[in-house]
Amino acid sequence: MSVSNIGMMDGAYFVGRNEILAWINTTLQLGLAKVEEAASGAVACQLMDAAHPGAVPMHKVNFDAKNEYDMIQNYKVLQDVFNKLKITKHIEVNKLIKGRPLDNLEFMQWMKRYCDSVNGGFMTSYNASERRESSKGGKDTNRRTSGTSQAPAKSASATHKAQPPSHAAKRANGHASNAPQRCARPPPAAAPAYDAQMTELKLLVDSAEKERDFYFSKLRDVEILCQSPEVEHLPIVKAIQKILYASEDDPSTVAEAQAEMVAQQNQMQQQPMLSPILEAQEAAAAHKRKSISDLEEFEMGSSSRMRLSDVSDVQLCGSPLMSFT
Repeated sequence: MSVSNIGMMDGAYFVGRNEILAWINTTLQLGLAKVEEAASGAVACQLMDAAHPGAVPMHKVNFDAKNEYDMIQNYKVLQDVFNKLKITKHIEVNKLIKGRPLDNLEFMQWMKRYCDSVNGGFMTSYNASERRESSKGGKDTNRRTSGTSQAPAKSASATHKAQPPSHAAKRANGHASNAPQRCARPPPAAAPAYDAQMTELKLLVDSAEKERDFYFSKLRDVEILCQSPEVEHLPIVKAIQKILYASEDDPSTVAEAQAEMVAQQNQMQQQPMLSPILEAQEAAAAHKRKSISDLEEFEMGSSSRMRLSDVSDVQLCGSPLMSFT
C-alpha cells in the first residue's frame, strides 16, 4: 500500500507525541516542546528536505511565520514538493494552521512514516542547521536552539563550581531544621509535567470535537431524509422527527413518539384499502359497464329511427299525390 494513502488504523498513527517530538528535534536539530509548534509548515518542509536533500527550496521557507498568510506560503512550498515527487497526500492546510494539537500530531505521524519509508529512519548526513541558514528566520531558530541546548550545560557547570558548605553552615542548617517549615513553592521541574498534561487535554478536546461534528452530520442527514416528500407522511418518520426536535428537559420523548407511531399505524390498518390488483379489476369492471350502457343507448336510438322511417313509407304510399302520379 502506498504511504500516501495509509489509513487511520495504520500503525503510523499510533506513534506517541513524545516520540514524534524526539524524532523531529533529533532530525532537524530543533528544540520543539509541543507538536503544534510545527503548525507553520516550516518543519514539514525541512523534513521533506531531509528525506530528499535539495528537493525543497529552503530559501522560500519561513521559520518566523506567525500569521495565516505566511503559514499558507510554507504549505504552498510543501505542496509543490509533493507534486514534484508525485506524492498524493492531501494537506489539510486550514486545520493545520489553526495549531490544533491533534491535527498537527496526525500530520507529523504521517511525515515520520513517509520519511522512514524513504531512508529507513536514518538521516545521519543531513546538516539541518546549515540548510536552515538560507531560510527566513532560520538563523534565529538556530540561535534559539543552540541557546536551549547550552542552558543545561551551564547550569551543570555552575553546580560543580559551587563550594561545599562550611561546618558553621551545616550547624546553622541543623538548627534551622528544628524551626517551623514554611510553605514551599512547587518546584520548577513540575512545569513540563503541567505542559504535557495540558497538551493531552487539548488532544482530548480536539478528539471530542471531531466526534461531535461526525455525529452532527449524521443527524443532519437523517433530518434531510425525513423531510423528503416521499416519506414525510409515514408514522416512523413522524416519530423520528419528534425525537430529533425534542428538548433536553423532556425525557419521555421516545415513549411518546412510539405511542404516536403505534396509534397512526392502527388508524391506517382500520381504513379499508384495496390492493393494486383489486383496484385494477374494479376499474376494468366499471369501464365494461360503461361500454355496455353506451351500446344499449346506441341500439335504442337506431331502432327508433327505423320505426319512424317505416311509418313515413306507409303514409307516402297512401297519399293522393302518389296515386295521381
